[in-house]
Amino acid sequence: MTMATNPPLLIIEELHAAYGLSRVLFGISLQIEAGECVCLLGRNGVGKTTTMRSVMGLLPPTGGRIVWKGSDIAGWSPHRVARAGIGFVPEDRRIFAELTVWENLDVATRAAGRNGDWTIDAIYGLFPVLAELRDRLGGFLSGGEQQMLTIARTLMGNPELLLLDEPSEGLAPLVVQALLDNIHALKKRGVTILLAEQGVDFSLALADRVYILEKGTIRHSGPAAQLRDDEDLRNRLLSL
Repeated sequence: MTMATNPPLLIIEELHAAYGLSRVLFGISLQIEAGECVCLLGRNGVGKTTTMRSVMGLLPPTGGRIVWKGSDIAGWSPHRVARAGIGFVPEDRRIFAELTVWENLDVATRAAGRNGDWTIDAIYGLFPVLAELRDRLGGFLSGGEQQMLTIARTLMGNPELLLLDEPSEGLAPLVVQALLDNIHALKKRGVTILLAEQGVDFSLALADRVYILEKGTIRHSGPAAQLRDDEDLRNRLLSL
């Protein structure tokens, strides 16, 4: 008798997407198991962000399926997708600059509509620097502190899947390392993560599996360890 296995948390099948007449995705297919960190790798403009925006409902796909916990959510509104358990951390760090750190988190708590383990105290445990800066206005935070606050605000919605779009972009090396530690801590807590990144070392330090995108299609998929251990393969696939 075979053991029953749980279906993937998220399945994307033959996803197509476009901005007006400009087609960006050409039949992307991928899946994410609960508890995994899956990374989308590739240069700017290959479709990483578009994939995430399509999942989140910010860009309705022109074809294909996005199956979340058994339901096809393609075309759902972003609000409905968030309520279903998917959280999105965009690259542009959309915090409220005129509110304090604590107020940013409090607003997120009120808007979440989902109960779970992520409270303000739990957030301060993950990001101690935010506890120290709780009374500082968002507009006076550094880039790294704003990135932490953006992730923290999304976690206040208690998502089961966290979409992270280029989290290390533009950050100093020491800040990137701190962020890497934070995301490792999220993985240990069982948060499922879909990560879009150009930073190869950052991605491979976190990912269980990778999908490499080129011109809106998947060029390669496989275990992250395969790329970590095989420099020739890594150079061949990522020197696009």
